[in-house]
Amino acid sequence: MATTTSAPLSTRGKLLRAREASAPLARLSTVQKNAILLVMADAIEAAAESILEANRLDVESSGLSGAMRDRLLLNPERIAEMARGVREVANLPDPVYETLAEWTRPNGLRIRKVRVPLGVVGIIYESRPNVTVDTVALTLKTGNAIVLRGGKEAARSNQRLVEILAAVPGVPEGAIELLDSSTRDSVQELIKARGLVDVLIPRGGPELISYVAENAAVPVIETGAGNCHVFVDESADFEMADRIVINAKTQRPSVCNAAEKVLVHERIASEYVPRIVKKLLDCGVEVRGDEQACRLTAGLNVRPAQPQDWGEEYLRLCIAIRVLPDVNAAIAHINRHSTKHSEAIVTRDEANARRFLRYVDSAAVYWNASTRFSDGGEFGFGAEMGISTQKLHCRGPFALAELTSTKYEVIGSGQVRS
Repeated sequence: MATTTSAPLSTRGKLLRAREASAPLARLSTVQKNAILLVMADAIEAAAESILEANRLDVESSGLSGAMRDRLLLNPERIAEMARGVREVANLPDPVYETLAEWTRPNGLRIRKVRVPLGVVGIIYESRPNVTVDTVALTLKTGNAIVLRGGKEAARSNQRLVEILAAVPGVPEGAIELLDSSTRDSVQELIKARGLVDVLIPRGGPELISYVAENAAVPVIETGAGNCHVFVDESADFEMADRIVINAKTQRPSVCNAAEKVLVHERIASEYVPRIVKKLLDCGVEVRGDEQACRLTAGLNVRPAQPQDWGEEYLRLCIAIRVLPDVNAAIAHINRHSTKHSEAIVTRDEANARRFLRYVDSAAVYWNASTRFSDGGEFGFGAEMGISTQKLHCRGPFALAELTSTKYEVIGSGQVRS
């Protein structure tokens, strides 16, 4: 007797299934959600070999190199990190139905403001398969269904991960949906799915984020590109500054919280610019500089920076250096050229540090620390949906609390309005 197989669901079919799953997800208890997450973490580790094989095929067929290849690549350490992130999410407090405020009106009405799930979260992202796991963990913990549209370069990796996660007992059918990444049709349907998707999160390069923000009919939380700065003030401890600059640039240059620009106070420039340039060059970093930086490093391999350099996110071992007169000039430069992601000042001067922290208009601002800490895990969130560079509905690394909305529960005893 011939066997039949059901046809793959269309994009709309997957969106409808995710919408249906959002109700049973919202009813899961904290205990149930945490138990599911812990099984997910175990399942990822148990299936590591098949995940790595799927990823190997993706990497080999992608044609990517450098930073983009690194974003796509999985290894045993990164798989272990994904599983650890899921367990961390399981151990975090559940924000759903948390009471944010409660009061009683003179007429006796008792009003309570509580957190509730958003419903269906859509995410469009490029290259990084770990995003699949991080976002599934966060949305499940907050009682949301998730619709994933990854990049075609990671199609096999994402498919294998979703198969593993969706097969965990207790996960409602449709709670984790992966859209076809072979054409752009699924993107078009997802960004226009008003009424089926409650919020959309684009993660990737500036072109992707701008396209989604400008064309979506669904509310969007933008996760921005990272043209991040480190300002070395005149009172900076040079050894500390060296560590921060080198870490922020080289620890993982392909990510959005890596430093792309170094700003140096003019009073220390003659000593510090040649010093840090030599160290950057020794680390294999391509260095570009403004006119003064180039003059101070004559004989070293520093290219003159062009006007477009100050706004560019390199995402590779490349950095540009500019000499500025003071902290106010540094703040003005950053607010003009940055993508409002993460910026740092290295200084012993508390007044300058406080001024920098207050007046730099970015999602995360650091005093004497690397910009590489702009990350959900490093902030204690277990994982993150992304780094929001907008001001509504959330800003900076966002995770559990930002994946909720609110509602008011109003309890009366027969009151009517006169």
